[in-house]
Amino acid sequence: MVAYGTFEGGGMTYRAGSHWSTGKSRMTVRPAAGGFTLIELIIVITIIAILAAVALPRLIDAQRDARVAKANAVYGSIRSAAALARSRCELDVANVTASITTNNCASAVPTVNMDGAAVAIFNRYPKAAVNGIDLAAQINLNSDGMTATSGTTINSNGDTVNARFYDISGGTAPNCRITYGEAGLTGAAVVAPAISVVTTGC
Repeated sequence: MVAYGTFEGGGMTYRAGSHWSTGKSRMTVRPAAGGFTLIELIIVITIIAILAAVALPRLIDAQRDARVAKANAVYGSIRSAAALARSRCELDVANVTASITTNNCASAVPTVNMDGAAVAIFNRYPKAAVNGIDLAAQINLNSDGMTATSGTTINSNGDTVNARFYDISGGTAPNCRITYGEAGLTGAAVVAPAISVVTTGC
């Protein structure tokens, strides 16, 4: 039989693997190696499950909020880019300030210079194309986490116009989408682009 610890009795002390010696009568026992009991493990697992149940919906909501914010940011960028392009186009047509490029909005194939890029223009606003509104708003589909398609939409005048659709990755198309419809004409009057955002499916 192997003895753990130290046993002292009858004026003698014995240590396992050593000799007897004299000393006071006492017995010291080394504590047994400890671990988690089954009930402790069950309690820990239950706490983790409760935390996961509370945190997971919040994580999902955070992802949705991020997609909604991205859609609104792109929507704002497109609106601003369209307004800036229209302003530059009006200056070119009125010849108030000289354009730094040979081709401008008064040319046969109208373009405006925006940050050194020639943005294609249709009815004094950017075209619904890669070289139009995409370039004006500096949209990069890969880095912005979006996909884009071209098609048609109805503008505020009830006319069918060319359009560009931007879907946010991770959302449910077409319910997490920004739409840019080209500017139209009513007689000689320009009908502003139809720009809209839908976030119900983000």
